[in-house]
Amino acid sequence: MILKNAEKTGVNETTLTIAVEQAEFEAAVQKSYKKNVSKFRSIPGWRPGKAPRKTIERYYGKGVFYEDAVNFAFPDAYKAAVEEAGIDPVDQAAVELQDLSDEGFTFTAKVTTRPEASVGEYKGLSAEYELLPVTDEDVDRELDLRRRRQMQKEAVDRPAQNGDTVLLDFEGFVDGAAFEGGKGENHELKLGSGQFIPGFEDQLVGAAAGESRDVTVKFPEDYGAKDLAGKEAVFKCLVHEVREEILPELDDEFAKDVSEFETLDELKADIRGKLEKAKENNANAEFENRLVDALLDVTEVEIPQCMVEQQIDRLVEDFDYRFRAQGATVETYLKMTGSTMEQFRANFSDRAQRMVKTSLALAAVAKAEGVEVTDEEVEAEYAKIAENGGVDAAQAREYMPAEAVREDLAKEKALNVIKEHAVKTDPVPDDEPADASPAAEEAAEEKAGE
Repeated sequence: MILKNAEKTGVNETTLTIAVEQAEFEAAVQKSYKKNVSKFRSIPGWRPGKAPRKTIERYYGKGVFYEDAVNFAFPDAYKAAVEEAGIDPVDQAAVELQDLSDEGFTFTAKVTTRPEASVGEYKGLSAEYELLPVTDEDVDRELDLRRRRQMQKEAVDRPAQNGDTVLLDFEGFVDGAAFEGGKGENHELKLGSGQFIPGFEDQLVGAAAGESRDVTVKFPEDYGAKDLAGKEAVFKCLVHEVREEILPELDDEFAKDVSEFETLDELKADIRGKLEKAKENNANAEFENRLVDALLDVTEVEIPQCMVEQQIDRLVEDFDYRFRAQGATVETYLKMTGSTMEQFRANFSDRAQRMVKTSLALAAVAKAEGVEVTDEEVEAEYAKIAENGGVDAAQAREYMPAEAVREDLAKEKALNVIKEHAVKTDPVPDDEPADASPAAEEAAEEKAGE
C-alpha cells in the first residue's frame, strides 16, 4: 500500500488517495480465484470447479476476479493508510475507485474524522451546589412506601370505593362493535389510580361483587390508536370481587418485620441516614452536571452529524432494551404514542449532542493534562464491568474493547481534575436576581469582615 496523498478537504474531513501495488493485488486476485473457482462449471476440458485460474481468465476475461479482489485488498490498505495519515475516522469512508488494472488499483477514501475540541480555562469553573436536608416528611414518605410493600388486599362485602381494587372482566364496543385490545378478563384495577381512560374508574365506584355495569367513556382526541381517538365507547363490565387495601400498623412489630431493627425509632434513624447519603450523592451528581454545563460553555467544537446519529442509535438501543425487559418494544411505544421513528429519534437529538460534546471536551482536557491510564486500571475496570453486569471477564472484554475502556477512564480522570479545582457556589433563590447590586455586594463584604 502507498498513501499517495492525505488532503484535508473540509471541517473534520480528510480525503486519502491510496494505491494498492501489484504484489498485494495479485495476492488478492488469487484469493478471489480460490473463493470463486467452484462457480465456473462450463470450462471445456475441465471438471466443474477444477479449472486453473489462467484458463478461466482466458475464457471469461482477465478481470473476472477483480471485483472480489478489490474487496479483499481494500480493508488492509485502508487501515494502513489511516494509521499512516494519523487520523481517527468516526464513520464509514466514502470510497471511490480511481483506476484498476493487473498492476493494482488506486482509490480515494473521504473520511469523517474525530474533531478536537478547543477548551478554555477549565480549572476554577464554578457551579451551584445544593445539599437539601432530610425532613421528617421524607422519612415518613419512605416509611409509607415500605408499608405499602407489606400491604394486604382483602375481599370485602360492600360496594367499591376509591382506593379499592376491583377484579373485573370488561369488553369495549364502539358503534356496537367490539374493538381490538378492548377486552380483559380477571383484570385488577385500582379505582382512582388513573390507569384507565378518564371517567372509567369513577363509574365503577359503588359497584359490588357480582354486579354488571356499562361504563361509557370518550377516548381523548390525542389517543395513540387513531381509529379510536375522539370516539365514544361502551365497556360492558362484570365485577367479580372488591378488595380493600389493609396497611400494617406503624409500630415496633412492623420494624421487626421489614428490617433488622427492634424498634421503629431505630428503623427511622436508619432511613434518615440512608436518605442523607442519597441526597448527598444526588447533590454531587447535580453539581457534576452543572460543572459539565460550565465546561461546555468554554468549549468550541464542530461535531460531525454522524457522531450525533451514532449516539442516538445507542440511546434508542438502550431504550428498546429497557422496554423489552417490560415485555414491550419500541414499535409498541410508537404505536401507543402515534409517533414515527424519525420523531422518536428527534427526541434524543439534544441529549445526544450534549453527550458527544462532553466526550470531546473531556478528551481534550485529558490530553492537556497528560492523563495516563495503566493496564492495571483497565483490568480493574473490566472486573467492575463484569461484576455489575453479572458476566465473566471474557464477556466483559467482548462487550467493550480495551481502548474504549481506556478512553472512558481517561475522561473520568479529566472530570476529576475539573472537580478538584471547581468552586462550589450557593444556589440563587428564584426570586433573587443572579447579579447582586453594588450596595448588596458592599453589605455582604462588610458582614464577611465582621
